[in-house]
Amino acid sequence: MFENLSDRLSQTLKNITGKGRLTEDNIKETLREVRMALLEADVALPVIKQFIDNVKTKSLGLEVSKSLNPGQAFLKIVNAEMVAAMGEANEALNLATQKPAVIMMAGLQGAGKTTSVGKLAKFLKEREKKKVLVVSADVYRPAAIKQLETLADDIGVEFFPSSVEQKPVDIANGAIQHAKLQFFDVVILDTAGRLHVDTDMMDEIKALNEAVKPVETLFVVDAMTGQDAANTAKAFHQALPLTGVILTKADGDARGGAALSIRHITGKPIKFIGTGEKTDALEPFHPDRIASRILGMGDMLSLIEEVERTVDKDKAMKLAKKVQKGKGFDLEDFRDQLAQMRNMGGMMSMMNKLPGMSNLPDNVKDKVNDKQFVQMEAIINSMTPKERSHPDLIKGSRKKRIAAGSGTQIQDVNRLLKQFTQMQKMMKKMGKGGMKGMMRGMKGMMPPGGMGGMFGGGR
Repeated sequence: MFENLSDRLSQTLKNITGKGRLTEDNIKETLREVRMALLEADVALPVIKQFIDNVKTKSLGLEVSKSLNPGQAFLKIVNAEMVAAMGEANEALNLATQKPAVIMMAGLQGAGKTTSVGKLAKFLKEREKKKVLVVSADVYRPAAIKQLETLADDIGVEFFPSSVEQKPVDIANGAIQHAKLQFFDVVILDTAGRLHVDTDMMDEIKALNEAVKPVETLFVVDAMTGQDAANTAKAFHQALPLTGVILTKADGDARGGAALSIRHITGKPIKFIGTGEKTDALEPFHPDRIASRILGMGDMLSLIEEVERTVDKDKAMKLAKKVQKGKGFDLEDFRDQLAQMRNMGGMMSMMNKLPGMSNLPDNVKDKVNDKQFVQMEAIINSMTPKERSHPDLIKGSRKKRIAAGSGTQIQDVNRLLKQFTQMQKMMKKMGKGGMKGMMRGMKGMMPPGGMGGMFGGGR
């Protein structure tokens, strides 16, 4: 997410943070580089101008020149201005209304609107404990109605049926009436994708909005369209009383122009950001955390929240007790750990949230391949229960059988067993010495070549 901008800014700021003294010249030179990075990231020109002006004014002020570490003080200013450009803090959905709270989704065709309805329904159901009803008023695409029905079934929320013969206003009113009778907390209304230049379609959505009076009208926009995303959102806001934006496909956006431009151009906050195809790949948009990620400083808060949400606490407790009692960490436990990591979005997703990861060499990043973790699980799945609990049994002919059963090579099986042994040693140290023992074990797990060796460098 926003890799190009992050790499460019990290390098530029690294050059200045190492300086013991800041002058007007080296601040100007750095800001020139920052401006180029923002232009390449497709950030809107008014946003860049204000950003650079604010950073320049504050950098040349007393707070930087009197700082013990002027480079760090400069970085702090850049970070604060980036947060300000994106909206200071996360703005949650305003659901404080008479039930059901109606959320209406609007946007262009292909922006990921229907998928976002499903993701938002899952978010509200699982994290906010709301009873959610979803409904499609897209009477132009029968496939969109079917898609939403399938999504609703997958995530376990109720779908209100609709058809292309009905009028959007009638569909919406019918769903809201049903929600009132069945005591739903939230109704999410999917609408047809439309172009802001299409007057008839825009009139239709205006009429729908006026009839339904949703508590939230969210504009769904594709992050990969850069500053065009901000301009389209502005055009929609002129027609509809938007309350916020959902930025989709951010995982495929290496630039970041939309994230940095939308708030300034529309005056509306980004409330959520889509970070992948899975139904749980929707995060509340926290400007401070996104700024921290862009500047290569990681996002530990989101990582901690993800661990809290996805790690099976009962399994974790059982494993901790097992290790403390001196009972060995086996391949079944190792497979559980791999599955937990996959549930958290995979290794790359976790690494993106760790500080300093942007400084890792590309050849190391390339080796962090989530496909390898899928392969490791497949190898363990090819073993018998006895082999999983007694890995020492796995010798020549067994290795051949396991490799054939998992569609891998014997060297892949050997590499998995080696990584398992390292993990086993770490767990043993953790059992003996608690967290200190674990940290010592992790150091031992790192090969001479750094992280790359752990992730299957040697083939």
